[in-house]
Amino acid sequence: MFKRAVYTLLLAAALGVCLSPARAQSTSKATAIQLVGNVAVIKDASQYRTALFHGNQVSPGQLIVTGSDGYAKFQVADGSTFEVFPDSQVTFRSTMGVGDLLNVMIGKIKVWIQHAPGIPNPNNVTTPSALISVRGTIFMVDVKDADGTTDVAVDEGIVDVRHLLRGGPVVRLIQGQATTVDPRNPLVGLGGNRGAILQRGLRAATDMIRDVMLQRNGGPTGTPGGGAPAPGAQGDKGKPTDNTGTGGTGTGSPTGGSGGSGSPTGGSGTPPPPPPPGGGGE
Repeated sequence: MFKRAVYTLLLAAALGVCLSPARAQSTSKATAIQLVGNVAVIKDASQYRTALFHGNQVSPGQLIVTGSDGYAKFQVADGSTFEVFPDSQVTFRSTMGVGDLLNVMIGKIKVWIQHAPGIPNPNNVTTPSALISVRGTIFMVDVKDADGTTDVAVDEGIVDVRHLLRGGPVVRLIQGQATTVDPRNPLVGLGGNRGAILQRGLRAATDMIRDVMLQRNGGPTGTPGGGAPAPGAQGDKGKPTDNTGTGGTGTGSPTGGSGGSGSPTGGSGTPPPPPPPGGGGE
């Protein structure tokens, strides 16, 4: 009886050890909660792209790729979210280091780091030229070229920026500030109003792109797989009229539609001309 109890306990412990990596792996994934347009993931060195659908998950080390019409928003286990904008390449948890979150190769992202009041939630975002350390904040990153020129702007909280190629001092950014990491020069803070102007510009750009993408797709959650909504579906509501100016109802058309208001022909609202003099007698 004693041996059986010991065996049962050992078996339970072994199962717990085996299952714990699986639980850790599942909680470390990023789930797609909004998708528009061409969004794919590259899972391994084969460089084969797999289209992402709403609700799909991205595992650590996988590369998220968006096309010129692609936009995606992801959520991780702690509630933090990040957006990936068009023409971007972003690796999710590329090194699995402490607090490692994203590596941005090219393009724009925006990140919301969730944290309990008074408790920091350290995360790192890297680019070819910059290490961005955050503790619970909202910030944007724009890698503008293949050399790794990087703009970092903060909407809320505190971000520390380090130059990965040139070293030098850390630049700390607070709400409403921004800086640029130039791969060819040491990192310096932007004096005067330049940082604030850069921050406002990057925030306006990301907000505009998001709004255009989601309106194009007909709603805040997007269509699974990034496809466009079918004609006449919910996504068509609120769209501007087409180039013919008919707007789908016929109002203002050359023939005047059913109302005949202001039309050249008068439509059905114009009475027929009177008969000629003399009626029918000859």
